[in-house]
Amino acid sequence: MVTSLLFEVMLIFFLGIGSQWVAWRYRMPAIVVMALTGLIIGPLLGFINPQEDFGNLYSPIISVAVAIILFEGSLNLSFKELRGLGKPVFRISTVGAFIAWILGSLTAHYIAGLSWPVAFVIGGLFIVTGPTVIMPLLRQSKLKPRPAKILKWEGIIVDPIGALLAVFAFEIIAYLTATDPDGTALMMFFAASLFAAIFGWFCGKGIGFIFERGHIPEFLKSPAVFTVVIFCFTVADEIMHETGLLSVTAMGITLANMGISSVADMRHFKENISILLISAIFIMLTASLQIETILEIFSPNIIGYVLLMMFLVRPLSIFLSTFGTGLTLNEKLLVGWIAPRGIVALTVSSYFATILLEAGYEDANILTTLTFGLVFFTVIAHGFSIGWLAKKLNLSMEGRPGTLIVGSNIFTVELAKSLAKSNVPIIIVDSSWERLKVAREAGVPFYHEEVLSEQTEYHLDTIPYEYLIAATDSKSYNSLVCTTFMPEYGRTNVFKVSPYDSVYKSGEIVSKVGGRILFKKEITLDDLKEKINNGFVFRRTTITDQYSYRQYLDEKDEETVFLYLIKPSGQIKYYSEEMRTVPSTGDTIVSLMPRNKEKAKIQARLGNSDVE
Repeated sequence: MVTSLLFEVMLIFFLGIGSQWVAWRYRMPAIVVMALTGLIIGPLLGFINPQEDFGNLYSPIISVAVAIILFEGSLNLSFKELRGLGKPVFRISTVGAFIAWILGSLTAHYIAGLSWPVAFVIGGLFIVTGPTVIMPLLRQSKLKPRPAKILKWEGIIVDPIGALLAVFAFEIIAYLTATDPDGTALMMFFAASLFAAIFGWFCGKGIGFIFERGHIPEFLKSPAVFTVVIFCFTVADEIMHETGLLSVTAMGITLANMGISSVADMRHFKENISILLISAIFIMLTASLQIETILEIFSPNIIGYVLLMMFLVRPLSIFLSTFGTGLTLNEKLLVGWIAPRGIVALTVSSYFATILLEAGYEDANILTTLTFGLVFFTVIAHGFSIGWLAKKLNLSMEGRPGTLIVGSNIFTVELAKSLAKSNVPIIIVDSSWERLKVAREAGVPFYHEEVLSEQTEYHLDTIPYEYLIAATDSKSYNSLVCTTFMPEYGRTNVFKVSPYDSVYKSGEIVSKVGGRILFKKEITLDDLKEKINNGFVFRRTTITDQYSYRQYLDEKDEETVFLYLIKPSGQIKYYSEEMRTVPSTGDTIVSLMPRNKEKAKIQARLGNSDVE
């Protein structure tokens, strides 16, 4: 047992982020790694038990974290995303949720052996999925936009609905079983829910108005938003338990659709906080479980209940609710399978287990076990299967990481053609129709719009592209594009052509900000275009045991420019001034070389080089 609470807090965050890194490094579902880590460090080794160690602070910490995570998720719910998807999202969140509630309650009664009152409470709760489990899966699986948006919207919207359904079911039970029935509590429930939604809208509008009028300085905007989120959640939750989730969801959706640039600027910061909280909360929840609870989930009635929820209730609710909505069979199959339960189910079920036991329903003592069983099995099953199933159903964007190129000119078009020959997804974006003429004539995919405009954000699907190259004639614009997209693509995946020349010396700020310098700092875009005009060609050379990288370096022309290399796995690595790229056996180097017939003959005889 850890003696220092400070050390335990450090350990929770360390293990949470460490689990995220392991999941990223070995391409595993992050939620599975986090859940297993919590189980090992908690009930299996007995090293920590956050619920006991944190005492009375445990529940408030979990509740506030869930509120912030749900708010961050709802902040991404722009109504513009719903073009063409509004009908299926609405049906799934309403009709689908109701069908899942009824079927889930029947399953809980007849299979899990719960009494009708407890079954209807837990049936309402188990319609939730939530951003804590959906977002990591979407980040991992790289689904196509349509199914990804449906799962994201459903997870965030249905989270508060599921909690409210559980409260509603409990209030109905209390009303029907009371000696002297009084409808006051039911009226209070509806009034509190309506108040929570309106209060969330009011908080969103209020903070948006203050931002637009400039009443809060930039450095206080993020802290102010988080303070209002906690205020919004707490006020609503104090009036009636679980309505706080509805309130922060309404606040996030309101802000997301006000078009405030300040909110968009804070989005990446809030995403980072959300990832940190998800990591910590998963560790805390699983580490607080008891060995008895873990063993009990393998009882036949709980396993039977979980299997029916996964293979019957979920698919049936999706197929029935999406009839006539325009979703394809493959999309229905994927959405009907993916429904992992997470933090909201675990936290809310523990609350209802307590109040149902106090109300005299003794079978409520298995709610924690039942919930953890559903969470554990769905997280593992859906976490490991979403990528495979998406590929089988042709709903995955998996493949070689694509490249988005900003700027249409003779060099970028030739680079795009070279990448396309390696089956790398590419697209050239430019605001000038005249400059795009080169791309159009070459048959290269292009998008005619200003890459920094809001229209591009909503109309250009950027999911297939993991790298961005800014290669326009404006050095300042290239730096601006890289700075803008760096939070989305990552610092190591954003490149710009060299800004160094007679005007922009090494000390100029444009050379220091936004993006890594592509190829070499001595090679500018003008140099690259000149080489193309002078007959330089793209040549690919595979490093083998017979033809080493050292041999290649000895034979190459001094004017050769290394562009990128392709790993046997399909991974692309661009040569950059700030990144050391060393090829190994099996790698294919793509370079821009002068058309040297003699060397081409020698390399052709070696069977490892070809000119594009």
